[in-house]
Amino acid sequence: MPAEPPAPPPRPAAGELFGADCDTSVEGSQVTAHCHNAYPETDLVRLHIECDRWWDLDGDGAAVAVGPAGRVELTGRCWKEVRAAWVSHRRP
Repeated sequence: MPAEPPAPPPRPAAGELFGADCDTSVEGSQVTAHCHNAYPETDLVRLHIECDRWWDLDGDGAAVAVGPAGRVELTGRCWKEVRAAWVSHRRP
């Protein structure tokens, strides 16, 4: 049974604009996330990968700062199949 990634954080209130928009894609064992920050505050994004095989190590990438109007590409991989991949966000 495939595991689900954690639920995305709730959307910010109308007056609080924060968080880069990230599109994540999985091709085989490779994961790529493209993030764009359309807001005036820097966002620290991290790529998290959960591998399908019990012996394959899951990965949590380093936090990368995405400034206002900035773009970043995050990559990672499993040795075999990917079960889930997601991007987390936090303020610096």
